[in-house]
Amino acid sequence: MIRLPSSHAAITAPLVASSTHFPGILIGRSLLDGREFHLSPVLTEATVLPSTNSLALGGLGSGKSTTAKVRARREILDHGHQYVVIDSFGEDSAGGEWAPLVHSLGGRVIEAGAFTLNPCSDLFPPEVREQLVRSLIAAVEPGALTHQATHALQHALNHPRATSLNGLVDALIRPDDGRWPAAKLTEWGEGAAIALSRYTEGSLRGLFDGEGASLPETDLPILSFDFSALDRNSPAIPSLMAAVSCWAEHVWLRQSTAVHRHLVIEEAWQILLSPATSELIQRLLKNSRKAALSMDVVMHTLSDLGEGRAQDLARLCEIVHIGRLGPEEAAIIGALLGLPAWVVEKIPTLGPGQAIWKVGPHYIDVIQTVLSEEEVRLTDTSTRRRTAQQATVVEHETVTEENPQTGPDHNNQGEEPPAPVQLEKGEDDWDWEMPPNVIDGRHQAVLQAAAEGRCNEAAELAALGERHDINAHGINSDEAASWLSTRARVADLCGSPAQAAQLRATVTRMGKDDAWFEQTTTGDSTAPEWHRGPQPPIPAPSADEPAPDPRARRRTWPYVTAIAVLGITIAGVSQYAANEERDEERQAKAAAYKGRSGAALDIDGVHADVVAHWTKDRKRVVLELSAPFEHNAKFLRIDGYGKNASTVRKSGWFPQAPEIALPVKDALADVTVRVAVGGKSWKEGIRAHSRTVRLSPTGVAYDAGSGKKLPSDI
Repeated sequence: MIRLPSSHAAITAPLVASSTHFPGILIGRSLLDGREFHLSPVLTEATVLPSTNSLALGGLGSGKSTTAKVRARREILDHGHQYVVIDSFGEDSAGGEWAPLVHSLGGRVIEAGAFTLNPCSDLFPPEVREQLVRSLIAAVEPGALTHQATHALQHALNHPRATSLNGLVDALIRPDDGRWPAAKLTEWGEGAAIALSRYTEGSLRGLFDGEGASLPETDLPILSFDFSALDRNSPAIPSLMAAVSCWAEHVWLRQSTAVHRHLVIEEAWQILLSPATSELIQRLLKNSRKAALSMDVVMHTLSDLGEGRAQDLARLCEIVHIGRLGPEEAAIIGALLGLPAWVVEKIPTLGPGQAIWKVGPHYIDVIQTVLSEEEVRLTDTSTRRRTAQQATVVEHETVTEENPQTGPDHNNQGEEPPAPVQLEKGEDDWDWEMPPNVIDGRHQAVLQAAAEGRCNEAAELAALGERHDINAHGINSDEAASWLSTRARVADLCGSPAQAAQLRATVTRMGKDDAWFEQTTTGDSTAPEWHRGPQPPIPAPSADEPAPDPRARRRTWPYVTAIAVLGITIAGVSQYAANEERDEERQAKAAAYKGRSGAALDIDGVHADVVAHWTKDRKRVVLELSAPFEHNAKFLRIDGYGKNASTVRKSGWFPQAPEIALPVKDALADVTVRVAVGGKSWKEGIRAHSRTVRLSPTGVAYDAGSGKKLPSDI
């Protein structure tokens, strides 16, 4: 639910608010009220969280895997938890992406192909052996497990030769007589034998066809099964997952002495698409509480799995955190989880490391994961991208050296960069102007929602707007008081006159008179509005100026009229041409509309991204400046149309991504912002290097000074 600072409760009550705190490790900081967000599901009361399983969703680069790794590291170091990870995605030749973290914690990485698991080993109980073999068959030939084949398999597993997978295949092909004749058993077991031959003679040999069984240790703090070297579409992945699930359920959980265990599944869509392995995973999910186990599932989207299985998975996970997804996928997730409209709208605008967290049935927050420098190093998965960027920079610098006249700073080549300029103004004083393209339509949006009967949505939007203006202007500002008035009108529209009276009484206690209240609530266009500011006075004629001679005006009016008519005609023709050209330009822009734009900037030795995202209704644009995992980033600031947001790196934590949200009059108009980045040389009290960027809803960004097109990372 939405949360506001407790210091504001006395003035704003009653209000949608929550003081919910969860015990456990630090995960990040709330972007709604700035408070730290802690959560260790197993330490939370069962009445709040009946299940400790979690589901992480998000697109590439959203930070879902980084958050999962940081949670694992902190749970192991702080609480002694134990982890087993199914890692199916790696980078370069360094193995799975969990490998650096596993090694740093004294764990072990087991690479696929470097170990052999014998599903027929007597280390497994007979029922586990049968289940595991059935899972291997279903992974490669789902239609081979008929009723007759199942009986033939059970008969073969009891054969003395069935101590390995090769021996089991032999027992299926040449069975002894049993309740049914050998010829019949051979016919029934033919499909199962062909399926298992994929593991003994085909492309999957070497994984399950060993004679012995060397099972992994069960007392390590973290163990990673690295499937990253396998083809993502290979049936070996669900087959190995079936084997690991059986080992985890019947060996690891029974022998482990840790206070709590976690099974992490990366790229879970590959595993859950297999009917056999999805059945195993769902059984572990359902029995997780009894087994002192948390299943932490990490994947891109639920739509990859189809409706039925996706809904089952979401229903069994009490904790869901959602990184950046596209608008369509966000709508699907919102409908499935019952998320408020503002949350669904927020999901496509999230930056790296930001996520919507839903804990239990009611708690919802927007969290920025916080990382230490050590954690950034251990969870980094962007080596390839940085290598490409560095190669591009080197190539650009080489070209600049060969053609010094082509760059704007050719006179300064080989010199040290200029020292930062000392600030002469306050931090909020920026000596630049922008076109008046933005209006504040938040109050109207809230009242419209209330008028249409969407009272909960109106209350949530009002709380968000109020909190933003309190942070920007102060708790006793006109902006904050105007939200109390708006909330009073919402209460009237939603049938709560007592609450409306209480809110209006609060406005009165803040020292606002009735006239101010009427101006902000009646919508009188003649009254000054708090968000528009005072209008410039109309200049009065000077007393020293001589009064115009009326006779001169009478003598010249025919000429003036003729000139005016001619001017109007010329202006009309010019205006028509300009309007036609402007209409063609707007039509071209509308055809190319993407609703998202971004620019990649290198400022003061820091690679930063500025991104603009227009909402689906095209009434707002959200702008964000981020420098994810940049070691030199110390200060970030974004300014636009009277709004600004900034963050500073403190205590080794990387600065959060500042964000501003702006209502817009024209969704096709470009938005201009100024971004400032403090790099390695930046210090408190020194003006950071800055750039002015123009972002178009067609997906293109320009340098506002030179008009040159800027590269983009989106």
